[in-house]
Order: sequence, then C-alpha cells, then structure tokens
Amino acid sequence: MYDRILVPTDGSREVERALEYAFDLAHEHDATIRALYVVNAAGYGGLPMETALEGVSDALREEGRAAVSRVEDLAPADVTVETAVREGSPSQVIVNEADPLECDLVVMGTHGRGGIDRLLLGSVTERVVRRASVPVLTVQVDPDGVDGRAEELRLAAE
Repeated sequence: MYDRILVPTDGSREVERALEYAFDLAHEHDATIRALYVVNAAGYGGLPMETALEGVSDALREEGRAAVSRVEDLAPADVTVETAVREGSPSQVIVNEADPLECDLVVMGTHGRGGIDRLLLGSVTERVVRRASVPVLTVQVDPDGVDGRAEELRLAAE
C-alpha cells in the first residue's frame, strides 16, 4: 500500500513519536522513508548584513543535516531512509516534495493545538493536510496532548 513515506522533521525529540509510526509503516509495507528538513528562509530574511545572513543560512542547513541524519540513526536496520534538506516555506516545500517523489503518505507531528488557537494560528501541519494530494498521517507529539493517537486525514489538493 505504501512505497514511499515522506517524514518532515524539525530535529526535535518530539518528532520521534511521529517517526515511530513512520518506521512501523515502512517496516510493514517495505517502504522507503524520505526524511525532510526545511530551512525556513523567511525566518532570517530581515538580517542587516549579508555575511550574517550567509552564516545563519549555513548554520540552519547544518542543523537540517543533523536532523535528517538523526532519522537515519533512529531507523531500524530493515528500513531504508533517504534524506533531503530544502529551503523555503515549510508547508509548501513539504507539499511539493511529496508530489514529485510520488510519495504515498506524509507522516508528521502536530503539537495538538485546539480551539481558538487552531483557528487563528495555522500550523505547518494543518497547511500540509489541506494542500497535500496524498494522505497525511498526523501524530500528536505534544507530551501534554489529550490522547496521543494518530489519525489519517485524506484531503484532495485545493
């Protein structure tokens, strides 16, 4: 059912909960994991000096390489992991990365915002769920979350 599973990571320990689901699915379906880290270029665009910008960009890319390398380190021996570090708007890069690679599924964590926070503050996960042309499995990674269950959401691209 699944051949390629895209797993965005921010390098945090909380994302490891989503990785567990991705690894289990990859094992069951003999699928390949594609670990993706997105350097959010907009986050440092207002810095005053070009050399400072280059330094920040290099540091963020290095952080990304470490994050996807961690996914490789955590993967069970029978699960193949590919890695990528991209630059841009996180939700857009994730959606774009899923399509060209013909991924069957995106597995990503959510911090479990609810109520008015969820309505006013669109998260990267919510944007991906709304725009992805493949199923998105969201995994609650917030340690204070209600129940920590995963739910699969299938939404057509707008």
